[in-house]
Amino acid sequence: MSVFSVFADLVEHLADLLQPLFHDSAAAAAIVLFTAFVRLLVHPLSRASARGQRARAELQPRIAELRKKHGKNAEKLQKAIIELHTAEKVSPLSGCLPSLFQLPAFFLLYHLFSNRTIGGEPNALLGHALLAAPLGDRWADALGRGGMFGGQGLVYVGLFAIVAAVATLNYRCNKRQMAMAGALMPAAGGDGQQAGQQIPGMGAMTKVMPLMSFLTLFTVAVVPLAAALYVVTSTTWSAVERAVLYRDMPGTASGAVGGAAGGAAGKALRSST
Repeated sequence: MSVFSVFADLVEHLADLLQPLFHDSAAAAAIVLFTAFVRLLVHPLSRASARGQRARAELQPRIAELRKKHGKNAEKLQKAIIELHTAEKVSPLSGCLPSLFQLPAFFLLYHLFSNRTIGGEPNALLGHALLAAPLGDRWADALGRGGMFGGQGLVYVGLFAIVAAVATLNYRCNKRQMAMAGALMPAAGGDGQQAGQQIPGMGAMTKVMPLMSFLTLFTVAVVPLAAALYVVTSTTWSAVERAVLYRDMPGTASGAVGGAAGGAAGKALRSST
């Protein structure tokens, strides 16, 4: 028996338990609970990532000194910053881990609701729905069966509204943090153009990264509804978790300013999941 068959059976059993409460949408509720369970498992990594952000913020005075010392030599500056992170045991990529550990769960759901058969048997999960929308269908299917405001289309309208609200909050947060990052770099180097050279591509990242929050809307539109539910639930969880873990860190983007473009990319990944 494949892992897909085992998981399909688990979803079916959980849906049966939830059926008295959620009726025909029991399987959708099971997916939401599964997502919450995955996020609980990943939560220790998220907390570790928050600690890493604090540690990177504490390194800022020393990184500013490195900029003054190696301000005219981007290669030496980058090497010195990496050595500092290594010596202090602070990983600029720690923020990526929560997102990376969630990918298997997402692709598992994507596979289960994209195939007509599982383990050589008809895929019974495709018979489940969220209200009027089948869990194996996509937004394009809903548009072809009643349009945007048909029974199935309205389900997606609700999901898009949730994702757009969360993405807007993340966009504002990321934009503010990246603006703080851009403001700190010229101050440390004494020259805005020179600071931009210290971390190649930082200027473009400052403009593009806040918009990455809205990529979730595209994901919800093209994947099966079951996988979209995972994305919506996980994205909302991330927004709440981030607000709690980073509530006392007004300058969380400072870790990215510390010469860790990977740290900034990790922040973007957390914002879009």
